[in-house]
Amino acid sequence: MAVWDKKILWGFTFLLTGAAGVAVNYPDHICAVKGSTVTILCTFTPLKSAIRAGTQVFFEITRVRWCQNHLICHGTTPSVYDSQSESNDPRYKYLGDKKGNCTLQINDVKKEDEATFRFRMEANDTPAHYTGRSGVNITVSDDSPMMVSSSSSGREVSAGENVTLYCTALCTFHQLEVTWFKDNHALSESGPALQLSPLTPEDSGNYTCGVRTNDKTLSLPYSLHVEAEQEGGSNPSLMVGVVFGVLLALVTLIMVVCIIRRKRAAAADTDQRAVGGQVEPKHPDDIYSNVLPPAEQGHRQEPSRAVEEVSYASVQFKHKNQDRLAKEAEDAIIYSAVASRG
Repeated sequence: MAVWDKKILWGFTFLLTGAAGVAVNYPDHICAVKGSTVTILCTFTPLKSAIRAGTQVFFEITRVRWCQNHLICHGTTPSVYDSQSESNDPRYKYLGDKKGNCTLQINDVKKEDEATFRFRMEANDTPAHYTGRSGVNITVSDDSPMMVSSSSSGREVSAGENVTLYCTALCTFHQLEVTWFKDNHALSESGPALQLSPLTPEDSGNYTCGVRTNDKTLSLPYSLHVEAEQEGGSNPSLMVGVVFGVLLALVTLIMVVCIIRRKRAAAADTDQRAVGGQVEPKHPDDIYSNVLPPAEQGHRQEPSRAVEEVSYASVQFKHKNQDRLAKEAEDAIIYSAVASRG
């Protein structure tokens, strides 16, 4: 009896140790579009070891399973995926491993996939088996239309720009197989994103999208208008060249004006000094030419020579006037003296 009680105690201790830390983590509720592809992200923490009869025992996961609507998912319970089965439905693809990743992908979602999916791990020892009982609930929508959105803030764009159209749905989905239409004509592009770059006026039109295998999911039209590039439109390089040319012409004009003003100022200064009789010869040859006889100077008579002659004539005229006035004054004095004597 004592031996039996000891075995029960060891088994109870083993179960408590095994339960601690073991877990399966599922995503929240998933709403899938019929015909789409859904990926159930999942991670698990297995029981790695336990104490049995005072000895540490290590475990290894040898089998993983996914099943629908079953609380434990064990024994002969039907599974959508079983690592030990060779007849799994190809629509269900296990993307995980036996270490800690239990991700399951469901392709071409059908209405019968609307269920609660649970993951189970089985080890090389029965006490290490574990099922994540919370599971993940999947609902399938077969008449929910898709929606088209754009990376551009407006529906009117200019030629040469880049725009990406997105096909979205109210339900969550992964790796959606989408068919794109333009003006009711199917396009070769597939996938939830349609890239249009660079845009041309021919890209204008009404775009729709839907799940490839479900006509009921066709979206409402999205109207896109591409404005043609205007002829003679602004060219940055051309604008820079025009601005540079204008600036260069302006600088040249300012320099020419400055040169003209300087020449005019120099000519005016020369004229003023010539009128005052203080013309300074600009070259020694000019001084030498001034002392030469008129016959040798020829036509090289400078304005300074003419000014000197005018000045000389003015001085001579002033001297003659002064002599005449002095003589008249003297005659007046002599005449007045003779008159007084008589």
